[in-house]
Amino acid sequence: MDFDFPAIMVTAVFVTGVLWVLDVMLWAPKRRNAAEALSEQSSASDNIEEAKEELLKESVFVEYSKSLFPVILAVLVLRSFIVEPFRIPSGSMMPTLLAGDFILVNKFAYGIRLPVVDAKIIPVGLPERGDVLVFRYPKNPSIDYIKRVIGLPGDKVAYYNKQLFINGEPATQTGLGVYDAVGAGVSMAGAQVRGEDLTGVQHNILIDTQRGTIEGEFQVPEGRYFVMGDNRDNSNDSRYWGFVPEENLVGRAFMIWMNWDATASGVTWSRIGNDIE
Repeated sequence: MDFDFPAIMVTAVFVTGVLWVLDVMLWAPKRRNAAEALSEQSSASDNIEEAKEELLKESVFVEYSKSLFPVILAVLVLRSFIVEPFRIPSGSMMPTLLAGDFILVNKFAYGIRLPVVDAKIIPVGLPERGDVLVFRYPKNPSIDYIKRVIGLPGDKVAYYNKQLFINGEPATQTGLGVYDAVGAGVSMAGAQVRGEDLTGVQHNILIDTQRGTIEGEFQVPEGRYFVMGDNRDNSNDSRYWGFVPEENLVGRAFMIWMNWDATASGVTWSRIGNDIE
């Protein structure tokens, strides 16, 4: 079952906030008035003081709302406008990212958007070629994908014989040897590691010379982006389903904050804190 976490958070903020406001404006004054009336009608005694304390006592719902509202609001603001954690579920971005990496995504890099409705309210920037991008999968926006930006609006992207061409210029590749597969990366044992230059942006990719892939030319429309996984022969990306609309952008991945490799020894400490390039 898919949970719409932003919608849940917004609802929780609304409910706890409304309960808090109702208490401040309606219920708390009524409790104070009842306590004052009791004081005027009775002489001071321990029993009266206990009764007043009981009258002034907040309900459990109000007490929890006042405690949880600032916490939930802070999480909502942080997650919606600043940074959001994600977990990498597959190996489509190897060798840059492995299954089991937990990453942080900059939510304001491509504009500040309202949660739930995803309407951009403050334009900040746009993706650049080479960015590692988190976006809502165009064919099912409830699913988040992560790929690298290859083609910008207006670009002509071509892919032939494991080689990228951007506006007619080849993206230079440099052989770096055979992939040293361990843990979550064992499925790509024997693949070639190549350094790729996307018009100035350097990163590594994996190439499986024994596996075929879709080839062709792609003209990127305005307001759309062409994305590919760094694991070129094991990635479901724009070659298969098309372009990413600008309104589907979530943010730019920038750091690995944790890695849990269930196929090996658990936490891979060497990956923690690594920048995503």
